[in-house]
Amino acid sequence: MIWAEIIEISKLIDSPQIDRKAVKAAFPPRFQPEITSQTPDVDFVKITIPGTNGRIRGGESPTLGIIGRSEGIGARPEVNGLISDSDGAIVALATALKITRMIEKGEDFAGDLIITTHLCPRAKIQDHDPVPFVHSKLDMEKAINFEVDPAMEAILSIDATKGNRVLNQKGVAITPTLKEGYLLRVSEDLLDILETITGKPPLVLPLTTQDITPYSNGLYHINSIMQPGTATRSPVVGIAITSETAIPGCAVHSTNLPDLETAARFVFATAQKFTQRKCKLFDPEEFTLIQKLYGKQDHLTGTEND
Repeated sequence: MIWAEIIEISKLIDSPQIDRKAVKAAFPPRFQPEITSQTPDVDFVKITIPGTNGRIRGGESPTLGIIGRSEGIGARPEVNGLISDSDGAIVALATALKITRMIEKGEDFAGDLIITTHLCPRAKIQDHDPVPFVHSKLDMEKAINFEVDPAMEAILSIDATKGNRVLNQKGVAITPTLKEGYLLRVSEDLLDILETITGKPPLVLPLTTQDITPYSNGLYHINSIMQPGTATRSPVVGIAITSETAIPGCAVHSTNLPDLETAARFVFATAQKFTQRKCKLFDPEEFTLIQKLYGKQDHLTGTEND
């Protein structure tokens, strides 16, 4: 259970000013977050957790990236309090906090984990169909380039995805795997984990080609959940916190803690299995075949020159 950490992180970041000292103090001393201030209203947070057999220590276990994708945790002065769009940041930080505390008690993870997010308590409200979004005061490309670390061999991108009419169910959904411009089949391993975590049939978020392209091109995007795929060739899977009705990203009092705790348990379980090589986000052989048959598609995500 990750209830304590979800509540603790929610309370820590529910403020007009982020208390950087308090965020750092929540974590064990050897897992202190790196907090970098980009503007008075934007802080980047990065937490690195070395695995017992991870790359940092010269091991062979793969490195998983966990990104709390968020345009803002607040939209002050228009509204006060945590907004719907804060979900990704809360889940990522709470998961990191739970894992570090377990390691302190003697548990271990095989591979390295890199958890990143950015905190903006004064995001701007932006028109969007069917409901308004929020927009960070920081350029999207700059935010993504921070959140995506080159050492991440696979990425889980966690984002509130409530402002749509294409998935009308409340809970946690996953996306197909994005790799180098291809939307691949949904990972069977992730479907198994989600089914086990929720005790229900797994939810899958439908995506379009527009959703995997860079935000700056003017095309319609469901949200920014797949934007990490524009800065890496590693596979990316979105973890979407969803709702039955369309809810604005700037809505307050819409953060549903049970759904966030479910998402955190899913990310935790996936991190364990992925770093143990017991969970695959895509089939390498099938990916090689699809490129052989139809060529590269990395121009869609802008990663062709990486």
